[in-house]
Amino acid sequence: MIRKSTAIWNGTGKDGKGILTSTSGVLNQTPYAFASRFMSEDGKAGTNPEELIAAAHAACFSMALSFQLGGAGFTPTELKTEAQLKMENINGHFKIISIHLILEGNVAGISEEKFIEIAGNAKKTCPVSQALSALEITLSATLKK
Repeated sequence: MIRKSTAIWNGTGKDGKGILTSTSGVLNQTPYAFASRFMSEDGKAGTNPEELIAAAHAACFSMALSFQLGGAGFTPTELKTEAQLKMENINGHFKIISIHLILEGNVAGISEEKFIEIAGNAKKTCPVSQALSALEITLSATLKK
């Protein structure tokens, strides 16, 4: 299986701009620029690589957790995951230093202990977590009843 996306960048790092396109069409000439990466807290200026990594991680983790809950005999009504990616300027170079996953789950018939156990396993085994394993990836899980 191969998944593809294309980035086109024109101009300098600070004054240039780019577009992202994915094979699925979800990203279709989606703009990104210095402002959307480093200056725009609200994301109105376009997307950025870090936001896309966080989105990919939240999606992958949620799907992996759903499969693992199903394998354990539980059917989730809803799994809501927010991925908070932290990036810092270290010695003049930006570095992604951690991702914190915040999970709220609605799963009938499961104990909080079992839910957190399965969520922890999904965090370790989802393909995006594995790809990002050099980072500190933490998890907060809440079972809503």
